[in-house]
Amino acid sequence: MKIIQKPWIKLKETIDYEEHDLINKLQEKCIREDQIALKLELDYKMGITSENGKIASIQNVNEFMYFDGQQLIGYMGVCSFGGPGSSIEVNGMVHPEYRRQSVFKTLSELVIAEWKRRNSGSMLLLSDRQSNSGQKFIKGTGAQYKHSEYEMYLKEGNVKPLQSQLCGITFRKASNADALEIARQNAIYFNDKTDIISSETIIPNEYMILPEEEEKNGMTIYIAEKDQQIIGKANLQLIAGIGGIYGLGVLPEHRGKGFGRAILIMAIEKLKKLNANEVMLQVAAENSKALNLYKSCGFIETSTMDYYEIKA
Repeated sequence: MKIIQKPWIKLKETIDYEEHDLINKLQEKCIREDQIALKLELDYKMGITSENGKIASIQNVNEFMYFDGQQLIGYMGVCSFGGPGSSIEVNGMVHPEYRRQSVFKTLSELVIAEWKRRNSGSMLLLSDRQSNSGQKFIKGTGAQYKHSEYEMYLKEGNVKPLQSQLCGITFRKASNADALEIARQNAIYFNDKTDIISSETIIPNEYMILPEEEEKNGMTIYIAEKDQQIIGKANLQLIAGIGGIYGLGVLPEHRGKGFGRAILIMAIEKLKKLNANEVMLQVAAENSKALNLYKSCGFIETSTMDYYEIKA
């Protein structure tokens, strides 16, 4: 164990390229040493950084970095994928050679203070199921288990759907005009609500996901249609040769027809055309139908991320 000699902490709203590199190197070391997965969303965060990389004044602290001199030895990051009042997700790490010196405790206290200051929704603490230290820390906070996600990677020899399942289905890039439809589908797929958003619903701009802005940040949303009717969607991302599939879903009235498999295969093919070396996705552990679909198409589980909730 290395003793911390010159401790100091940097707090920021966003990260720049230099900080991204430092955090990513620490992440790679922790993953290699601990054989676990982390969900830091670094590349997503880089995408939403302002063009010049500078923020005039900090509104919300999302980046918590603990240094010993010039070396980054601890990091905790906050992600919020919804509008004001939505839950925040927290994941972090400490350099293997600097542990048991209250680095993580110090960062977590700062994160909790920031969460309380925001007066937002609940806070979700994330930990790989195989991380003994992460699980132990979360247990000490009193957080309650909420759900789990499997990370899955596509292996060779994936099962192709019948050609008839693809017949008549188109996959188009979403535009800002589709923002309300995307919000409606997200509500159905992830909040189990089928009627909270209609064509007449007025949604504040801060809650809307604008596809053209998301594409600038590296996430491209595709709308699936058949016979000029929208049947579902998928979000695709390509980072460092790894293609990610997120937010995939089929509308309830179109389920049971093989469309989910067709959309999945079309998403895979899109990513491969973009020269993705690997394809991955994440799925809720309790979503047995989606899990079985992904397995049947050649995806295998590589890690399990547990989510624990602290309520305000």
